[in-house]
Amino acid sequence: MTKALPLMFQGTHSDAGKSVIVTGFCRIFAQDGYLTSPFKSQNMSLNSYITIDGKEIGRAQGVQAEAAGIMATTDMNPILIKPNRETQAQIVVHGKPYKNMEAGQYRSEFFHKGLQLIEESLATLTRTYERIVIEGAGSPAEVNLNDREMVNMRVARMANAPVVLIGDIEKGGVFASLVGTLQLLEKEDKDRIIGVIINKFRGDLKLLEPGLKWFEEYTGKPVLGVVPYLPNLNIDAEDSVILDQYKPDKNKEKEIDIAVIQYPRISNFTDVDPFFVEDDCHVRFITRAEQLQDPDVIILPGSKNTIEDLLFLRESGILDKVLKVYGEKTALIFGVCGGYQMLGQVIDDPAGIESQHLKIDGLGLLPLHTTITDYKTTVLSEGDLVYQNQTMRVKGYEIHMGETRFMDDCQSLINMGNRNEGCISLDQKVIGTYFHGIFLNDDFRTLLLNTIRKGKGLDPINDRISFNQLREQAFDRLADHLRHHVKLDVIEEKMREFQMKSELVDS
Repeated sequence: MTKALPLMFQGTHSDAGKSVIVTGFCRIFAQDGYLTSPFKSQNMSLNSYITIDGKEIGRAQGVQAEAAGIMATTDMNPILIKPNRETQAQIVVHGKPYKNMEAGQYRSEFFHKGLQLIEESLATLTRTYERIVIEGAGSPAEVNLNDREMVNMRVARMANAPVVLIGDIEKGGVFASLVGTLQLLEKEDKDRIIGVIINKFRGDLKLLEPGLKWFEEYTGKPVLGVVPYLPNLNIDAEDSVILDQYKPDKNKEKEIDIAVIQYPRISNFTDVDPFFVEDDCHVRFITRAEQLQDPDVIILPGSKNTIEDLLFLRESGILDKVLKVYGEKTALIFGVCGGYQMLGQVIDDPAGIESQHLKIDGLGLLPLHTTITDYKTTVLSEGDLVYQNQTMRVKGYEIHMGETRFMDDCQSLINMGNRNEGCISLDQKVIGTYFHGIFLNDDFRTLLLNTIRKGKGLDPINDRISFNQLREQAFDRLADHLRHHVKLDVIEEKMREFQMKSELVDS
């Protein structure tokens, strides 16, 4: 029977680069011939990934599974927390909604159930795979939370995994954060840390070397690698904490200007990632009305709380600006999932699932009526998309709580055989769909952008890059980068030492 070798990565804080490092190690182990699985016991994220059986997990774990060359399962992320209000979140257990819970309620009522779920998933992965690359969350030194944490050192002990601690030098104070984290750990947990990685380094390594030497002498822990910042890495982001890094190219001369509305509860914003690699696209995230200006495309992305985010659009003045741009027929408006619902006439929430506002008017740009429901659709989908008199096969995934019906004649976007999905306005200037990942379909993205180019009097570009191929190349690029800058041999040795100790204890 297979017994997997585990390795865990924890960080000194959120956004230290754990997800990317785990992704790289999933690729490295897979390249080296090991059947490898990612694992994150509990993920808080609004970016979801749909498994082949229609279950919902954190997007990072789904992408890590892709890097490992395997199909994602809910055992790789048995608990997903999706914030939907200020102190409330939807708890997703093995890919299906469990219940909405307040933060304190989750800690007091869910802890023991959560531990059982984590133990069961770890046991399944351990029996199935040869390597498990485990991702922590936040920091293991959150002393106010550690009595009931389910994602850092308690998981490391459960898996008997050696831990690599990651510090982000880009934010400054990396030695203080690494040393402080180590000092706040219990001795058993501190002993479990086999070394540290300093991530996102820029500059002359020689200037850092005195600090590296001091750190190793002071803590007794080796520096296992200094990983230089890797730009333009086309791998899905973990969550909206990194949205500030989604900065447009400084080249303002790009021919197509795309404005993405960034509401407070934006979800699955990685839908727009393919536009960042297009040479003619300038992508901007919009949080204020005056930023909208005169774009060629306005994208309303997904939302974890459509009604509250629609209220934000009204109160911020962004909604009026969008309607003004539409009235002047100067932009294509495209809504995905929650953004699709917003484009309709009315959104009803009779049970108050999302908000105290039980009914709200939408933008009125598509003849749609949406009713928020207490059950969630999570499914991989595909069908025949018809746009500009061309038909093409497209794939995507749906994650939504709500049913949308046509109130009037509307040209559907995608024929799925048993049903039609999405809608195009009669003037072809407004498009909406529940399909996340719609822009990953290279043929449709090419047609969409060339339609915009034609409207601007520009020649078409037909040899656009395959985004999926680009992502595969990114996995290999990341793996090569880590191989060059991390002491993989030392990590391998430590992993085997932990396994030998475990076997001795078991015997």
